[in-house]
Amino acid sequence: MTRRYWNINLKEMIEAGVHFGHGIKKWNPKMAPYISAKRKGTHITNLARTARFLSEACDLVFDAASQGKSFLIVGTKKRAADLVASAAIRARCHYVNKKWFSGMLTNWAITKTRLSQFRDLRAEEKMGKFHHLPKRDVAILKRKLSTLQRYLGGIKYMTRLPDIVIVLDQQKEYIALRECAILGIPTISLVDTNCDPDLANISIPANDDTMTSIRLILNKLVFAICEGRSLYIRNR
Repeated sequence: MTRRYWNINLKEMIEAGVHFGHGIKKWNPKMAPYISAKRKGTHITNLARTARFLSEACDLVFDAASQGKSFLIVGTKKRAADLVASAAIRARCHYVNKKWFSGMLTNWAITKTRLSQFRDLRAEEKMGKFHHLPKRDVAILKRKLSTLQRYLGGIKYMTRLPDIVIVLDQQKEYIALRECAILGIPTISLVDTNCDPDLANISIPANDDTMTSIRLILNKLVFAICEGRSLYIRNR
């Protein structure tokens, strides 16, 4: 994996609040190597470690994108939903930003069936086939389509398991991380001071509660993916 410069600087991370952890009573001892201080009852993340692991993650996604590999971004916090969707669309990644259904990856055959149903319904609606059905049936199909769009809309074009999964909240997306571990899918995860850094292949110590922190980390990763995709297109 080739190392590159991703313009990651401490001032930018401080301004985004990346360094703020949880209260000292809500912490995971495994995060001790990533904590630099305690301030007013709150742990402070070591931003030098954050910069190091974020840079490694950017190198990883750049190399993967330059080889045409696929990504899935998972972040189901309500406040981060739009951020996740816009970042994923910008980098042409799949995403889950509403709810992670248990077995979404480990029961891939079932997920593929649901996605096929979703695509068929969308096609039927676009072709005007709903107009020939009774109003009651149309209402039922539209409700089903709306539900599928809400929960599967971000992965509607995913035809196989992703090559790399990016997780924005380890505790909230624990099931997603476990499924990736079972399937051997590499993962990149933000880890706050109450998380377990051993659950992901690359853990980036950072504040996973503040939108400015999540946005900064995600934008760096998305930029690296976009750069890798550009190289892949040039070399085709």
